[in-house]
Amino acid sequence: MNVFPRGFAPCLAGCALAGLVGAMPTQAATTAGHWAPPAISTPLFESHGAFDYARSDFYFVRSSREFRGWRIMVSHCGEGGWETPVDASFAGDGVEADPFITPDGKHLYFISTRSTDGQHHKDLDIWRTDRQADGKWGEPRRLPAPVNSRAQEWFPRPAADGWLYFGSGRPGGFGKTDIWRAQQDADGTWRIENAGPAINTAGDEYEPLPAPDGKRMIVMASDGLYVTRLESGRWTPKRKMGAGVNVNGTEIGAAFSPSGKSLLFARDTKGPDSGEFFLWQPQGPEGWPPACRDDGEPAR
Repeated sequence: MNVFPRGFAPCLAGCALAGLVGAMPTQAATTAGHWAPPAISTPLFESHGAFDYARSDFYFVRSSREFRGWRIMVSHCGEGGWETPVDASFAGDGVEADPFITPDGKHLYFISTRSTDGQHHKDLDIWRTDRQADGKWGEPRRLPAPVNSRAQEWFPRPAADGWLYFGSGRPGGFGKTDIWRAQQDADGTWRIENAGPAINTAGDEYEPLPAPDGKRMIVMASDGLYVTRLESGRWTPKRKMGAGVNVNGTEIGAAFSPSGKSLLFARDTKGPDSGEFFLWQPQGPEGWPPACRDDGEPAR
């Protein structure tokens, strides 16, 4: 059960959004608007957001303005709003990014170059930490081969049908970096397969984001965000999303709202604030991201 203390309300249908710059219009937003809570938005690069509804926390990646030196940060929703972010409790000694919390709140996936067995790795691998009985995250575990390889792995995102989608630069794909998927069998072994030519090209596809209902998937390629749909068990050829989302090809780290109606992502604005969050709600406001104010009112 999701727990929302005072000031962290889900704010369902008809409620205004918190943290937006200016007031959100009541009509559908065809163009993504800036989402910039003061404690989270800085001149550094913020991206790859994930809400922990059970703990009233917001996880995200903060890096240099040049998008280097990634660290997973967490900001707690306190009485005065989003608090000063700190390193995630499970932080390791490498670069880390791409947090994702499963809809049931029990698992958090991320990527890391942290040391294992006393050895520091140069390649990014997929890791998972599980929720403990006290509500905190446990000791992270690196997923085994063939999920991880000696190439880079990116953006692990589980789908409703049990497949774990991710990006990888491993050999055997269609391009430089492809979207792959993995599934664990009953005996505990993992099997992987390429997501196929409808999604992957000779170029770079990095990040897959299945929708909550499993019928759509957002794909980040080298020139922005694309969408594909699942029809008769197959993904349709991906199509680039419109100008309301894609502005300069730097759009990354997308996250769906629980309903799948809203999309939070990051973009390099090429301005004084570098990488920033943007919120796209083509069907209109739905009360997400969650409000975080002591009085539950939208930030001004």
